[in-house]
Amino acid sequence: MNERITALIADERGNIFDEPQAQGVGRQGEKFFNLKPEDLIPLPESADLMFLPQRRAIGFKHGEFVALNGRAVSAVLPQGFTRTHLPAFQKNSRAKILPLYGYTAVVLYKDELHAAALKTDENFKWNPENFNTPALKKFIRRVKKDLPENRIVEQVAHCSLEWHCLTAQNLFYRRWECGVPTSPVCNANCLGCISLQAAECCPSPQSRINFLPTVEEIAAVGIYHLAHAREGIISFGQGCEGEPSLQAENISAAIKKIRATTSRGQININTNAGNTSGIKKIVDAGLDSMRVSIISANDENYQKYYRAGYNLDAVKNSIRYALEKKVHVSLNLLYMPGFNDRADEFAAWKNFLDELPVQMIQVRNLNYDPDEFFSVMGHDENFLGTKKFLRELKKNFPALTIGNFSHYMER
Repeated sequence: MNERITALIADERGNIFDEPQAQGVGRQGEKFFNLKPEDLIPLPESADLMFLPQRRAIGFKHGEFVALNGRAVSAVLPQGFTRTHLPAFQKNSRAKILPLYGYTAVVLYKDELHAAALKTDENFKWNPENFNTPALKKFIRRVKKDLPENRIVEQVAHCSLEWHCLTAQNLFYRRWECGVPTSPVCNANCLGCISLQAAECCPSPQSRINFLPTVEEIAAVGIYHLAHAREGIISFGQGCEGEPSLQAENISAAIKKIRATTSRGQININTNAGNTSGIKKIVDAGLDSMRVSIISANDENYQKYYRAGYNLDAVKNSIRYALEKKVHVSLNLLYMPGFNDRADEFAAWKNFLDELPVQMIQVRNLNYDPDEFFSVMGHDENFLGTKKFLRELKKNFPALTIGNFSHYMER
């Protein structure tokens, strides 16, 4: 068995090979690192491998980091895993921005593929084996029959079959977290938005809804899912929409209708929390949990990414109000190794969490081209590393749950 950690390369057809003479390398921020056994886990079964076009792999040979004669290779991890290192590559001058995926360093170790990552949550509910089954189309027909002419059902049916969205499919499988899209508009212009990108950037992996659901449509889907689903959650603020709190009037009215019919399950919103007045209305209507998308607790860096029509203080005010009303609050931390774990970022996170003791941080591998990200967010080589960053968060805030996605809470 080969105990060396060797780099991977891909040819022009996408065939992947190891480079036996080159040590496997990962990247944090703008720095390259020789990967060590403690940095690696066996590549998860449901991970995807892809080569990076117009980018040569970097390996360590003859005492230096060098560009190899082959394309860089990356892993895209399933939910439940947090990457610690980005793939190391050298792009050519004509390279286009990469599609919106969470690129992770991958190497050959002990004759098996390994990724630079940590397992940070149980992922049974997000395991691809539980989705896209042969029965899905039949289940979609069943819900369309039960809720005829409901445009939300039509939307999530399309998302299920076209984009293979897992929270969309859960409506039809009658289980777990179900996305209920409501908003075709947003109050931010996120660098890595997955539903709307400028034409000169990169293709979005899914399309945003182009209609405004009625109170009746929202309530009907919510009642249906919570009445039928095991560990049922309905979530406003999915990948195929903008900012749900901009539809606070309809959402709050729908929540009241839902709770007048059933007390089952959990009502959640995934939000940037920048629209504090809207968040207050939704909280007061009977919200159970709120997941706030966030990348930085530093005002300047926050605005660089979100390019929003609100500021970080508005987000804090929304979180503060939700916590006061006993809503379970999670931060959806958009994670890029070498950025969120910078020393100054960590100091800002400590101040943020001292002020706003949220219950959970959901670490999400940010789906964005690393070079483009750091060209916007700037460079700083003073970072902790992912493992130490997460360890120090837990050490300073022992009551904080660190995972990757929303957990069902018994009411």
